[in-house]
Amino acid sequence: MNDPAFYLDFERPIIDLGKRMAEMEQQAETDGLDLHKEMCGLEQKVEKLRVEIYSNLTRWQRVQIARHPQRPYALDYIERMLTDFTELHGDRYFGDDRSIVGGPARLEGEPIMVVGIQNGRDVEERKMRNFGMPHPEGYRKALRLMQMAAKFNRPILTLVDTSGAFPGIEAEERGQAEAIARNLFEMSHLPVPIIVAIIGQAFSGGAIGVTVGDRILMLEHAVYSVIVPESCSTILFRTRDRKEEAAEALKLSAEDLLAEKMIDRIVPEPFGGAHRDFDEVAAMLKRHIQEALGELKGLPAAELVDQRVDKFGRMGVFEE
Repeated sequence: MNDPAFYLDFERPIIDLGKRMAEMEQQAETDGLDLHKEMCGLEQKVEKLRVEIYSNLTRWQRVQIARHPQRPYALDYIERMLTDFTELHGDRYFGDDRSIVGGPARLEGEPIMVVGIQNGRDVEERKMRNFGMPHPEGYRKALRLMQMAAKFNRPILTLVDTSGAFPGIEAEERGQAEAIARNLFEMSHLPVPIIVAIIGQAFSGGAIGVTVGDRILMLEHAVYSVIVPESCSTILFRTRDRKEEAAEALKLSAEDLLAEKMIDRIVPEPFGGAHRDFDEVAAMLKRHIQEALGELKGLPAAELVDQRVDKFGRMGVFEE
């Protein structure tokens, strides 16, 4: 799935060595040379460098991986993990927000309701998906589907990947803050299991609007925070140039959030990121979703809701 044309700045040493290998291979073929030994040496060097880089990622580098343009999006996971998916449209108030996708499906034959935040691969699709930034009608569509799931006693799965809710004037006119707040309240009280999977970037209230659940899973290189590092840097330091410092302060990695008990599990990714192998990461996420649903299956609705409310009530530290 990975195109070497799309590489991150910290991957440049790996890409440069890869280009050298390609040049050597072409030279060997053109001139009839035996460069097998040299090629093997370069391959070992590339692998060693890759391990060194990906074993010592900074938080800002994780943000870059989470934003990789070839990373799998919600529909990629739905296609690989679920069957019989039927997308439903519209919020029954204003319109249909294509940045939110969702509908009934089956997970290994079991009925489920899935809701995901979807971005696009090219410029046209990104515009159509509003760059993965939902409008109020997107959150209201998500809530409509989740309430439908509760009516028919179906577990809910949300797939979260957004830089935030759409910040335009029209979204504010249609009640963006109210729509997100309503989702938080309603999701906390839905009487069915809710599994949340953070698959990419999950920033601001735009992510939180579909991230209230009984089990919160997070991919290894996903990021989750109240604000994007660039905006945090602008607010704190009056410049975007200190985004790396802001990312460190935000503690937005999966390891940070697990330590703070903000998430429940980290889902491993293929070495180098989820964009390296869509099938492998989807299979891994599916297994963790099934395990989480197995833990919640059979719990009485009242107990499920009480545990969910307690879970979020325990988050954070404060003093009086």
